[in-house]
Amino acid sequence: MSNVNVIIHLLASTLALATPLIFTALGGVFSERSGVVNIGLDGMMTIGAFFGVYGSYVSGNALVGLIFAVVAGAAIALLHAFLCISLKSDQTVSGTAINMLSTALAAFLIMTLFHKGGQTDSVNGLPYVLPKFIKNMPIVGTFMGDLNWFVFIALVAVVISYIALYKTTWGLRVRSVGEHPRASDTLGINVYAVRYTCVIISGILAGLGGATLSLGTVPLYRDGMVAGKGFIALAAVVFGNWKPIGSVLACLLFSFADALRLQSQMLGWNLPTEVYSVFPYVVTMLALAGFVKKSKPPAEDGIPYQKGER
Repeated sequence: MSNVNVIIHLLASTLALATPLIFTALGGVFSERSGVVNIGLDGMMTIGAFFGVYGSYVSGNALVGLIFAVVAGAAIALLHAFLCISLKSDQTVSGTAINMLSTALAAFLIMTLFHKGGQTDSVNGLPYVLPKFIKNMPIVGTFMGDLNWFVFIALVAVVISYIALYKTTWGLRVRSVGEHPRASDTLGINVYAVRYTCVIISGILAGLGGATLSLGTVPLYRDGMVAGKGFIALAAVVFGNWKPIGSVLACLLFSFADALRLQSQMLGWNLPTEVYSVFPYVVTMLALAGFVKKSKPPAEDGIPYQKGER
């Protein structure tokens, strides 16, 4: 394979691998910008990945699976919001519990609904068929052929998220609630409603990120499929300074490390498999270690709000 083709496949692979992280990181940005830490993104991805497959399984339609995924993600996020916002629970503990619950629930449902352990049956994925004239185009056809529809949905989600947070009155309210909830309350902004909405949005996007892993690649769910990608997405939020564009760029950086692992044979590298496996996680840790002190979270991120308290 020529060097040009290797580079094309590497770039396309980077974008495809970044897609589930982009959805989930955008969800993390909404939640944390409103002041709620969401450690549970990994669990929400897991629930989205499983229910995306289950929805496709019972209906025979991958689009129905996507609806199942976002509803399931929203439901588990609603639980996190109730614990953190209404009950004032520790947000880190709640998120950790969400992760544990989601993993155990998915494993239980595989056994209950599919009568097997470890993975579900294969289902109908989201078909991705390029027009013939695009497929036959040099370079462009090769690049586009390595993508899927979720990539384009993610790019649209980035634009919408940026506009929603920085170009609308609602986005201004979200940011003000994360920075100065008491001042926002005095101006008539319902702090609880804004935070509930943002946490649920984070669940919807994380669920969509999970569905990207299952319906967008191999159309089934198996234990360990998410493999900590929710935590990588959360790291991207921190690395991206809690901003949509910065978080997306961080997702691309981390996914580039993963793409190098997948394309290593084409690049002629002969390193132990274990080195390639840990490479994306090492890059993530190194990036955070060098940047985390420079990042500044929203002032009230992780601090429960009590109306009337001074």
